[in-house]
Amino acid sequence: MKSIKYLFLILGISLAGCSDLEEQPVGLLSPDGFFSSPADIQTVIDGAFTHAINEKFWGRKLSIALMLRSDMVNLQSTQTRRVEMDQLTTLASNGMLTEYWLKAYQGIAAANLAIEGAASVEAADGIKNPVTAQAYFARAFYYFHLVRQFGGVPYVDAPVTDAEAAGAITRTPAAEVYANILSDLTFAKDWLPNTQSSRAIPAKSAASAYIALVHLTMGNYQAAYTEAKEVIDNKGTYDLELDPNFQNLFNAEVIDGSKEPIFALDYNNVEAPNNAYDQIAPMTGIRGDDRNSGGGWSVAVPKLAVYESFQEGDYRRTVSFEEEASIGGEVVPFTQFDISGHQHAANQPYIAKYSRYPGAFARGSGRATSHNYSMMRYAEVLLIAAEAAVETGNNAEAVDYINQVRARARMGGATKTGADTPVTVAPSDVPADITGTVTVADVLEERRIELAFEGKRWYDIARREMGAEVYGPNGLEGEKPNFSATDYLLPIPGDEIDRNSNLTQNPGY
Repeated sequence: MKSIKYLFLILGISLAGCSDLEEQPVGLLSPDGFFSSPADIQTVIDGAFTHAINEKFWGRKLSIALMLRSDMVNLQSTQTRRVEMDQLTTLASNGMLTEYWLKAYQGIAAANLAIEGAASVEAADGIKNPVTAQAYFARAFYYFHLVRQFGGVPYVDAPVTDAEAAGAITRTPAAEVYANILSDLTFAKDWLPNTQSSRAIPAKSAASAYIALVHLTMGNYQAAYTEAKEVIDNKGTYDLELDPNFQNLFNAEVIDGSKEPIFALDYNNVEAPNNAYDQIAPMTGIRGDDRNSGGGWSVAVPKLAVYESFQEGDYRRTVSFEEEASIGGEVVPFTQFDISGHQHAANQPYIAKYSRYPGAFARGSGRATSHNYSMMRYAEVLLIAAEAAVETGNNAEAVDYINQVRARARMGGATKTGADTPVTVAPSDVPADITGTVTVADVLEERRIELAFEGKRWYDIARREMGAEVYGPNGLEGEKPNFSATDYLLPIPGDEIDRNSNLTQNPGY
């Protein structure tokens, strides 16, 4: 039947792939009859989050798209859909965006089902709502990605039971989507506990931190500052702290013990069906590298100018970039990475955040890692507060928050080289504390360095409308001549418009 093709009716809940969530496969559910306890609500919520822990969402499609659309990562392959993302020529038929659009709405559908089902569970609010609040957070999480990518999107906040109505839905204005996101996050903040057993389960701090980021994105700087400051002032209650070793944040072997992640997508090196596992490490890894059972695929690789934009001596450069590798048993510097002979190999430093410590993995090249990908971490909250403080005229606190982040970078720590040799990088005086009057540009630059390759930079470029500068001839990747202001939004997937003529396309597509 044609109506089942509408994405709003798709709700495949698969729980394989998240090590900290209860693994009970569930099929298509109806709120009637299934929900009898808070545990039933939790089962469906786990499914909602699992749609993000998938190759079609953060495992490759969305994460790599965000990297390529930024000014920090160059494309080393010729696959058309990736070229479109990298060169800002994305078509409505692009397979990368159509897949993460679909996964986002599957996650939303599961969250809606949990919220609807919770209404039929006979339990006190104090018992039921802290569980249901996770569903509100999940729905906000997915819509926040969608609205930043596409602008106004179809907003669905209940299980779909009327196929005809679903097929005629229109786009909800972005301002209304943002208002709904804030409403969901406020409910989550009101009811979530201060801490959870895993950073893959949202706590009160996650809701509050996302409220701050939503307000920052909307330009509500006082609200962003107030919310971020609340997280900072309550970091003890929320069990948050900057990790003393920046490398730990990208070490799948130790990340579970870090206090810095606020909300993470937690992979567990399971090779789930339909490529649901993590593939970021091979996408960013070095072709021919002896590590990770065959090295990487040399697809998403920063240009040399990106590496050189990091200060020498900044430990974050050491952690973020791979400067040498063992290829064919020979340890070589990045100037010789092309000895693998592959056409996509590049003689430049590669991203090291994901291939250096992938943990146990199920397949070669670092596929199916054990990484916990921080969607929000405490350092970002400090930088949200710093940017909002600049905008509200509070220079002293902006200086303080940036310098807390820089102080951690100066601490050095245990890591290893591209030849898998353990090393300890001694503390340094780089980067120096920032002094004087802090500007928005200062904060954005600190975000670029601190959060490099974590899916943040493109959103910063779009919300601050920096495209003319960063994609110009003096940009880190050189000029991207196809850029125009319409590229701050992506096209609505064409197959969605084909199925529903009430969905309008974004300008420029």
